[in-house]
Amino acid sequence: MTTRTRVLSGIRPTGVGKHLGNYLGAVRQWVALQDEYECFFFVADLHALTTTEGGADLRVHTRNVVAELLAMGVDPQRSAVFAQSHLHEHTELGWILECLTGYGEATRMTQWKDKGGSGAKVGLLTYPILQAADILLYQPQQVPVGEDQRQHLELTRDLAQRFNSRYGTAFTVPDAYRGVPGQRIKDLQDPTAQMSTSRGGPGTLWVVDEPKVITKKVKSAVTDTGREVRAGEDKPGITNLLTILSIATGSSVAELETAYDGKGYGDFKADVADAVVELFAPIRESYATLVAAPDHLDAVLEAGAAAARPVAAATLQDVRERIGLLARS
Repeated sequence: MTTRTRVLSGIRPTGVGKHLGNYLGAVRQWVALQDEYECFFFVADLHALTTTEGGADLRVHTRNVVAELLAMGVDPQRSAVFAQSHLHEHTELGWILECLTGYGEATRMTQWKDKGGSGAKVGLLTYPILQAADILLYQPQQVPVGEDQRQHLELTRDLAQRFNSRYGTAFTVPDAYRGVPGQRIKDLQDPTAQMSTSRGGPGTLWVVDEPKVITKKVKSAVTDTGREVRAGEDKPGITNLLTILSIATGSSVAELETAYDGKGYGDFKADVADAVVELFAPIRESYATLVAAPDHLDAVLEAGAAAARPVAAATLQDVRERIGLLARS
C-alpha cells in the first residue's frame, strides 16, 4: 500500500469571508490536492485571538469559514477539517517550541516588525511559533504557503531541525508545496496591489457577494488610458480583469484580447461581471445551505478533530518523552 504525501494548511476565521484571490490562490489549490495527497485543513481560531476579542462572533466566524471551505469544494470525507482549538496538542507543543526559540528570532518575524510595538499583545510575537506547532504536529511533508508566509515556514523548519538535533528526530522537516501557483488577483480599485482581506472595500470580490454587488464592483473597477482591451504592464486594470475573465471562462488571455478587439470597456466589464457571478453561483448556493445548518458544521469539525487527534497525540507523546516530561497517569 502506497502512503500518500501529507499536506497541511490552515485558514483564520476573520469574519469577512474569502475573496476571489483566496479562492483562486489557495482554496482551489486545496481542493485539487485532495485527489493526490493526504490533507489536513484546520481553522486557526486560536490565531484569530490576536485580532479579535472572541466571544459569540468567533464561533459564528469559525462555522462560516468551514461552510465556505465546504462550499468551495473541500471534502470532509477526503480531508480532515478541524478547529485548531479542539486539539490541546497545538498549544502544548507551541509552548515547548517557544522554549527553543530565541527572542531575536521571534522579533525578526515580519509580522511582529510590521505590527508589533508597545501596544501589541504577546500573542502576536509568539504567533509564528504556534504556527510552527500547528504544522509539525501532523508531520506533513509539504505545506502550501504564499510568499507572505515563507518566513514562517523557514522558522518552522529551523525549529524542527533544532529539536531533532538536540533530542533526536521527532519531526518531519516540511517543504513548501511546489504545485501549480495560484493566480494573483489584484484589487479592482488599485490594480497595482493584491486583492486582500485587510484591504476589503469596493476593490474586493467576496465569494458570497450577491450578484448585483459583484456587478457593481466590476463595473466600477479602475481601468487604464485608451480603449483597447489588452494585457500589458501599462494597463494593470485591464490586465487584472482579463486574468479574472480568463480564469472564469477557461479562455486564454490572448483569445479574449482577440474576442474584444474593437469593443469598449463597457461590454468587456459587463462580461467579466457575468462570468464572476456564474463562477460563484454554485458556491453561494451551497454556502447558504451549509451556514443554515450549524449542527452539521459542528459535526464536520468533530469528525475532523477525531481524525487529526491520533496523529497529533502521537507526535506530542514522542516529543514529551524526548524532552523528559513525566508520562501522564
